[in-house]
Amino acid sequence: MRILQLVHAPRLSGAEVLVKGLAIQHQRGGHEVCITSLLPQQDDFVGIRAELEAAGVTCLFPTSRHGRVGKLLHLYRVVRQFRPDFIVAHATLAALYVRLLPVHTPIAWVMHSGVNDFENGALKQAERLLSRRARAIIGVSQQNIDDYLREIGKHPAMVVIPNGVDASLFAEDNNSSVPDIAVPAKQIVQLGRYIEGKSQLDTIRAFERVVQSEPEAHLLLCGVIEEVAYYEAVVSLVHQLGLDSRVTVCGPRLDVAAILRSSRVFAMPSRFEAQSIGFLEALASGIPVVASRIPSFGFASGFAGVNLVDTADPEAYGRALLKALDMPRANRQLAGYTLRDTADRYMTIARQFVQPLRVST
Repeated sequence: MRILQLVHAPRLSGAEVLVKGLAIQHQRGGHEVCITSLLPQQDDFVGIRAELEAAGVTCLFPTSRHGRVGKLLHLYRVVRQFRPDFIVAHATLAALYVRLLPVHTPIAWVMHSGVNDFENGALKQAERLLSRRARAIIGVSQQNIDDYLREIGKHPAMVVIPNGVDASLFAEDNNSSVPDIAVPAKQIVQLGRYIEGKSQLDTIRAFERVVQSEPEAHLLLCGVIEEVAYYEAVVSLVHQLGLDSRVTVCGPRLDVAAILRSSRVFAMPSRFEAQSIGFLEALASGIPVVASRIPSFGFASGFAGVNLVDTADPEAYGRALLKALDMPRANRQLAGYTLRDTADRYMTIARQFVQPLRVST
């Protein structure tokens, strides 16, 4: 089968990391896979692209930013060149654009957003017009499907497929890589884009409480700088609280598995998530986790070493981080959340719509 994966922008973010994993899994399974996008590749995607191409996955990204017509022309050329049997569009705008093309290839739309995109009236109207152009609507969480049903209505094929990770990459006995920086003995790490919804400011305020009881603690913040003003606010708060020697604020990192293996606590105070890849990676690594008490993290509440708290409360959040520093790593079984599980479910959807077409020709 020839599968085209479409993303909004090739960047180091959760949805794109999932797409990378799916593409490589399906390519290794004997299928031909291509990844394309609406926007040009960002600098932080270089390493991921190298992994994709080493696995035999074709990457056809635009070399410059296009307007609306240009985006449609780019997608149409990619479809004509690659001739996919099945198209998987990740995120709202990508799904809207590809369904405007004059092609008959079955399309599945994957809803990754942690917020309700249909609060935007224009997007809601466009989706109502194009809804049936998607053969399947896939939500990475039940919340995605609930939002769709409430805002758009029923669709003939709706399914929840949770994101998955390659747990073997994050196992404690995987020594394939080591951090490229010296790691403090009691390091807390938060990984995620610098946007308000990821709440790095809450982690810094809580960490101020942690160092009062544990002066050897260190906080590492890593992520794509998406909102420059918010990133600057993070740096400013660190300086304001006198934590410059205790907090490292840096950009995106590719050695996530090594960072998780060498750190003592993983913090994730997100205000909203659909189904976070980073959260799953932390669970797979066994590291103690302190995260916000939001619905999408609820499935992990029973796992060893996972504490869901009110991360907007610096006292409660700080106590949870301090307690986690003394907790051992856990062996968590992520049945249903592995990359193979997820890839198999996507392939089941693809075969549901591709096989009948082949039989009839």
